[in-house]
Amino acid sequence: MGEVRLTTAVVKVLAALLQEPTVERYGLDLMRATGQPSGTLYPILVRLQQAGWVSARWEDTDPVEAGRPARRYYRLTPLGITEARRELAALHQELNRVTGGPVQPRLAGPA
Repeated sequence: MGEVRLTTAVVKVLAALLQEPTVERYGLDLMRATGQPSGTLYPILVRLQQAGWVSARWEDTDPVEAGRPARRYYRLTPLGITEARRELAALHQELNRVTGGPVQPRLAGPA
């Protein structure tokens, strides 16, 4: 198991997975939730799997019957939930320290 380097893209993926940590999410769903392209998302998911933070499985379906390719589902492991929450809380605390006060999340939309 390796260490996870928290880039902005990794933080977005972890935040999306933490919204419902026990629910499986598939790649396209995560791309929509994070705004990350597949070339960014999938390498992150592989690194999170290698670190033991994420588990993955192929759905058990016939792609012909489903009318679409089989999906690979991802979800945080118990270790991943704990570590992601710890790392994001530490990042939030560091941002508060650097900015001199609570950092309020910026909502999407017009400025």
